[in-house]
Amino acid sequence: MTLLKTYIIPRILQWALVIFIGVTLTFMIPRLSPINPVEQAVGRLTAFQSLSPEATIALRESLEDLYGLNGTLLDQYLGFWQRVLSGDLGPSFSAFPMSVNAMIANGIWWTIGLLGTATLISWVLGILLGTLGGYFPSRWWAKILEGTVIVIYPIPYFIIAFTLLMLFTYFLPIFPLVGGASGTPSLSVSYIGSIFRHSFLPAVSVIIGATAFRFIMAKALTTRERTSDYVTFGETAALPQRKILGAFIIRNTMLPQVTDLALSLGAIFEGALVTEIVFSYPGVGSVLYNGIISADYNLIMGITLLSIVGIATASLLVDLTYPLFDPRVRLR
Repeated sequence: MTLLKTYIIPRILQWALVIFIGVTLTFMIPRLSPINPVEQAVGRLTAFQSLSPEATIALRESLEDLYGLNGTLLDQYLGFWQRVLSGDLGPSFSAFPMSVNAMIANGIWWTIGLLGTATLISWVLGILLGTLGGYFPSRWWAKILEGTVIVIYPIPYFIIAFTLLMLFTYFLPIFPLVGGASGTPSLSVSYIGSIFRHSFLPAVSVIIGATAFRFIMAKALTTRERTSDYVTFGETAALPQRKILGAFIIRNTMLPQVTDLALSLGAIFEGALVTEIVFSYPGVGSVLYNGIISADYNLIMGITLLSIVGIATASLLVDLTYPLFDPRVRLR
């Protein structure tokens, strides 16, 4: 009961506060933009036909009602919360009458498949390589590995993506240039194979940078744990290095890395903007980019809300699982 009152309930309230502030900011920021999407829509509709002033006013009022932009700012805010709680993000400005929910649904599974797999692979690789590099810093392979990571880590992310794109789709046309798959969607071997071929280079571009970051973090944590008393005693007692690495070092450096994994998985819902644009991958990042250049406020707000909820929920789940991994939280 003490854990519930002092730890779990405050974390849930904190999560609710983050969601509330995030939704409010998502509502306010687009309305500070000088671009009026309703005026743009009216301009497109009246570009090739003339309407009377009364018809133009009626058209503008209809569009404002359709997109939830009529009434006072407070009326719009309450209506926005009502749509959010009901799960209806409204129609898209740029792809009317398609809904924002449908546009996000078209890209979300591509992004989850790409970033979910790449995040898990880079997390495991970064922990294993960083732990080995931190525990055996004087080995020749550890020095080569650290030097390689030091060279790769500062390289801008988009440079890695463009390099892979040029090397393996232009100079060596091994992988496809654009898209998420080829052929008719089905459970056939050829279609599933095309999904892997189209996602290979985008995934590798994410894995390279993410593994370098996690290698540095895991190496720093391992270096600190390597000098701790229990590791020294274990080495003095001639325990196998495999046991020291697994039971002592990796286990005691896992908490911050579990937090990193959960937050990274929560951030999947915002998409990989640069990667998806470079490789023309049909994920949420590409949908967000198209929404930005077309001033599609509803679409931008929908993806932003998805990202806020995903990251906040991932952070909440991490906090709630900490007592299972760390007995110090339960004791407090």
